[in-house]
Amino acid sequence: MDNRAEISAFLKSRRDRVTPEQAGLPAYGNRRVPGLRRSEVAMLAGVSVEYYTRLERGSLGGVSESVLDALAQALRLDDTERTHLYDLARVAAGARPARARRSAPARRSVRPGVRRMLDAIPTLPALVTNNRFDILLANPLGRALYSPVFEDSTCGANTARFCFLSPAARQFYVDWERIAQTAVGALRVEATKNPYDRELSNLIGELSTRSDAFRVMWGAHDVRVFRDGTKRFRHPVVGELDLDHESMLLASDEQITVAVYSAIPGSAAEDGLKLLASWCATKQDAPSAEVDSES
Repeated sequence: MDNRAEISAFLKSRRDRVTPEQAGLPAYGNRRVPGLRRSEVAMLAGVSVEYYTRLERGSLGGVSESVLDALAQALRLDDTERTHLYDLARVAAGARPARARRSAPARRSVRPGVRRMLDAIPTLPALVTNNRFDILLANPLGRALYSPVFEDSTCGANTARFCFLSPAARQFYVDWERIAQTAVGALRVEATKNPYDRELSNLIGELSTRSDAFRVMWGAHDVRVFRDGTKRFRHPVVGELDLDHESMLLASDEQITVAVYSAIPGSAAEDGLKLLASWCATKQDAPSAEVDSES
């Protein structure tokens, strides 16, 4: 797979982000670039300007780990960006990234044990998603929490599509900008790890075509991963909910994630979850059922 354009854009975007002061270099003369010059990155990485120029033009195939580490340090990459750089280099060398999978997961492939696990968490919202942000499975409270996603038939129970294409998303996610940027960064990571995942490529293409916001964020070449933390929702029935979430990759399939949401005891969010559970009970949702929708 020819990923030279992706490599070039990623390295240049990281170079543009680092100022001479951040790199410990004197800033002098008329600077025509927003960040570091190629010569400065080359010096910091201990390689020739000609060699770095070749790398930034997309020739990462066969580059040693020591050079990749030096580049990561010179460009001040975080752990996610460093891993992304290594994945780009492996694809350039003709190998699948270290954590690439043999094939894309079946959209509805959720083991019975996982379904039973979600059913055993009746008081907390819980979801199972894949690397394309499809919601594969949700317990009743999870469906209630994400009811705006499930009710939007154009999104196909896909939270990335909902985030960028549904008018309800900016109301539902209090921190929409952060959620959106993280989704874009996570999709870029997955696209490099799984360059032959056609459904993933189709999703990115669809969002790039239909959403100006996605297109701009995608052009920034940022990479991110979803981590445990707090999400703020503005639910149409129970109002604002500040919920902590824990995300767990299944040991047998790193493309499948289980996310469980909880509230701090005694908080307004805990009261909100109880109200959400009451509303959920009145709707008489079926026990955990796999989502019947198409990507």
